[in-house]
Amino acid sequence: MVTIDETAPAIARLSTRIHAPLATVWELHTDIAAWPTWNPDIDAARPDGPTAPGSTFAWRTHGMEITSTVYEVTPERRIVWGGPSAGITGIHVWTFEQDGDQVVVRTEESWSGAPVEAAAEELGKALHASLEAWLAHLKSRAEHVA
Repeated sequence: MVTIDETAPAIARLSTRIHAPLATVWELHTDIAAWPTWNPDIDAARPDGPTAPGSTFAWRTHGMEITSTVYEVTPERRIVWGGPSAGITGIHVWTFEQDGDQVVVRTEESWSGAPVEAAAEELGKALHASLEAWLAHLKSRAEHVA
């Protein structure tokens, strides 16, 4: 099982509860090409094929061009991706758990590399804010379409 880099200078862990079916939340989150339709922080997202281990996707967020590799997928339970961008290596783990009529979405991400070492506090705050916004957008969209 792939995990974040626990030794990275920047780590964020957040969660939210979404009042929507698990299938809806999972589909929104793993339909990478559709991310820009519900997450205004993502300008573009282009997967190279189905979302599966070993596949890649190119995306643009906060002015950064990123190519991520999918490391792990357990349908409606867990997805992990990561890769380098601008000297930063990110590893992003998402888990999904049905809890009654809600879905608990947990996310954790690590950033490592020279730029993060040089500005760990600032980039840690940026990472936390970006994940907080992502969860809010996912929750809003999933609850709207449910």
